[in-house]
Amino acid sequence: MKKTQSWMLYAGLLVLFWGVWGAFSSLPITLYGYPDEMVYVIWAVVMIIPAVFALRGQTFDRRPRAAVYGLLIGLTGAGGQLLLFNALSTGPAYLIFPIISISPAITVIMAVILLRERLNAIAVVGLVAALAAIVLFSVSSGSAEGASGPWLIIAILVSIAWGVQAFFMRKAATIGVNDATTFSWMAISGLILTPFAIIAMGGLPLDAPWQAPVLTAGTQLLNAVGALFLVMALSRGKASVVAPTTNALAPVLTILVSLVVYQTLPSIFGTIAIVLALIGSTLMVYSDERRGEAVPPALRDGTRATANR
Repeated sequence: MKKTQSWMLYAGLLVLFWGVWGAFSSLPITLYGYPDEMVYVIWAVVMIIPAVFALRGQTFDRRPRAAVYGLLIGLTGAGGQLLLFNALSTGPAYLIFPIISISPAITVIMAVILLRERLNAIAVVGLVAALAAIVLFSVSSGSAEGASGPWLIIAILVSIAWGVQAFFMRKAATIGVNDATTFSWMAISGLILTPFAIIAMGGLPLDAPWQAPVLTAGTQLLNAVGALFLVMALSRGKASVVAPTTNALAPVLTILVSLVVYQTLPSIFGTIAIVLALIGSTLMVYSDERRGEAVPPALRDGTRATANR
């Protein structure tokens, strides 16, 4: 009972932290004109804090294979974050985050192509819903509710990056890479890309008001700690329950908070797209995690090798 209550607590905190972060993550950009690249830099630095906590009581996996998967996971995740902050500089959060929640579609497609896994009925329904949502998002983005700029395409690229990241996360778990190591590589990869972000904005914006970096650090701390809560929830609860729950509820909270704070309602197409995106992502995550409980033959060798260490 304590274990069940434990994962529920961390999952609830994850939804709260990520939901609120999603709604307010664009404020430094919209209020102070803070460069989205600088938001990324501060996020990368803040990631060190939960990484230190994640490593407490766990050993950092120094195997070369762990490093390879760690970098693949970290760079796709950090690259997605860099793109996300750019999307939030031009687009509405209540539409961007539902699009990003479709990322499990990429994970499912990669599993089918690379691991030759079969799509079950739940995954097919989820994939169709996700594709329909993307079409409707493209329609709603042309209305007055959407801000100008290529935010829709960028949000789709974020979804692709994080879908690829989830695929490699799954493969890393099958060879015995612990969550703390994976999270640490995510933090390291984020720092690796910071010079590129600084070069892209032409140097550090030292003339920005002090409120901009402080607000950025606060919102991105919600993001980073939320990621740690996800690791803690998955280590205590069943993935097939934890993942769909958090994947659906965090964007819902972001949508609700955004609509209340910014007092903007989506069009009918946008509303339907949001619902389809959340339904599709939930079904695909549930299907993928259920399939992940039975490790595919292509991944079993790595699991056995780890077990024999």
